[in-house]
Amino acid sequence: MRAPVAALLGAGLLAALAAPPAAASSPAGRGHGTVPLRVATYNIHAGAGMDNVFDLDRQEAALRALGAEVIGLEEVDVHWDARSQWRDLAGELARRLGMHVYFAPIYSLDPAAEGDPRREFGLAVLSRYPITEAHNHAITRLSTQDPDPVPAPAPGFPEVVVRVHGVPVHVYATHLDYRGDPAVRTAQVADTRRLMAEDCDRHGRCPRQILLGDFNAEPTAPELAPLWRELTDADPAAPSYPAQDPVKRIDYVAVGEGVRVRDARVVAGLASDHLPVVADLRLRRGR
Repeated sequence: MRAPVAALLGAGLLAALAAPPAAASSPAGRGHGTVPLRVATYNIHAGAGMDNVFDLDRQEAALRALGAEVIGLEEVDVHWDARSQWRDLAGELARRLGMHVYFAPIYSLDPAAEGDPRREFGLAVLSRYPITEAHNHAITRLSTQDPDPVPAPAPGFPEVVVRVHGVPVHVYATHLDYRGDPAVRTAQVADTRRLMAEDCDRHGRCPRQILLGDFNAEPTAPELAPLWRELTDADPAAPSYPAQDPVKRIDYVAVGEGVRVRDARVVAGLASDHLPVVADLRLRRGR
């Protein structure tokens, strides 16, 4: 059992910044065997578009247009540095969109000046439904802040639990290593599978699980193959990177048992250097 979100606030993690819109408590889908959920993943490039210009208004508009109820965000600055105007991108986007947020830093560094907030960079999950549990897991990473890094466990793999019309769902967001050598990604995939399996019961029954993120590898990459043993790729059948004239599919929505993909698509736009991936899902009630 993960710690309740309220217990994590003292660690500087954000949650439930705004009350969810009325739609989050709508009875839509009740009384049927499944309930709908629209999810998305978006690498926001620290607030900068394909033109490398920081513009949070542009990204807010892009996120709002997705109509997603749960969104995994990668490359999120929170008071990180001048490139994002020292702003809290996770908190700002959540407030603007009227969503709850959980921010999971990969790096949390001392502030540039005494009395300023800590400099943090990582991932976030936005949700129109209240976040009832949250955890920032560690997976293998090769630090970009260390001049001579070695692979080692580091945080930045968020897991949240939300209840969609009464149906609990475990949502994970990830950003796998970008380097050409797949060794670190291979270790990260093994870590991911282990952590997700910890949420399954002793009979091997797993909760409804959704993995969102930038995997930095295409679907047929050997290092991703183990993921597809338990998860189904939503497969929007279109590349997501770079945003202008995309040629690679490296951004994913992947789902476990009890979750069915109705539709998935990549949404065009230049608000980031990646394109968002959106999927309409059906969540099975009961076990």
